[in-house]
Amino acid sequence: MADISATDRNGGIIHFASGEGPAGAVRITTPTRAALLDDLGTCLRDGRGFTLATLNLDHAVKLRSDPAFRAAYLAQSHVVADGNPIVWLCGLAGHRVELVPGSEMVEPLAALAAEHGRGVALFGSTSEALDLAAERLEQRHPGLKVVARIAPPMGFDPLGPEADRLLAEVRDSGAGLCFLALGAPKQEILAARGARLVPGCGFASIGAGVDFIAGHQTRAPAWVQRIAMEWFWRMMSNPGRLAARYAACFAILPGLGVSAVKSRKG
Repeated sequence: MADISATDRNGGIIHFASGEGPAGAVRITTPTRAALLDDLGTCLRDGRGFTLATLNLDHAVKLRSDPAFRAAYLAQSHVVADGNPIVWLCGLAGHRVELVPGSEMVEPLAALAAEHGRGVALFGSTSEALDLAAERLEQRHPGLKVVARIAPPMGFDPLGPEADRLLAEVRDSGAGLCFLALGAPKQEILAARGARLVPGCGFASIGAGVDFIAGHQTRAPAWVQRIAMEWFWRMMSNPGRLAARYAACFAILPGLGVSAVKSRKG
């Protein structure tokens, strides 16, 4: 069972799930958007690699049953709260963190890459979506160069030999930032692998972020996001695919909530 926690500004750990204890905990490492962008901006300026994962309830479900996913999450240098339930659970545990959706990090990270002269690689989705997203990002961020566009084949295995070949393309492109739009758990597993094979590149897992920029998918309206019902909007857009996923997410919430309260009392 995955252990999830948040680190406070003094380095303490706040747990809200049972599991293997502090050493095996998946942690919210960066509590605010401003702190995240400040830290990743420094990494891009200095040419240091990083891995960014955005924790949500679907990930928490997968962490319980997928050892490779769990190992990849534990290897991430930066983990933020992508989902209101994670924010609320941290609050129950006595710690405030901000909601930092991965899809909303594409534009500010692209701006930082342009500012520091780092090329960007787009990895995932389809060739058409990659071309549209690259064009729009370069238009919005003067000086930005999208130096690689990689659409992996169907059935792509982030632990297979094809992953090494495609990561070599990222390396050879000279990219300092790679957006991974593969969905969980593939993107987080590939990010952890990329950190070893392309250590000077930052890998940001962004889910459907490329498709949002290309216009192939649409986020919920702002008012839906404000009332924390984006999950319901998504489910109703594709109930056949998402209903079971959200049911599994809701099933683990009570236990996580109890653990959060116990953590606060402890």
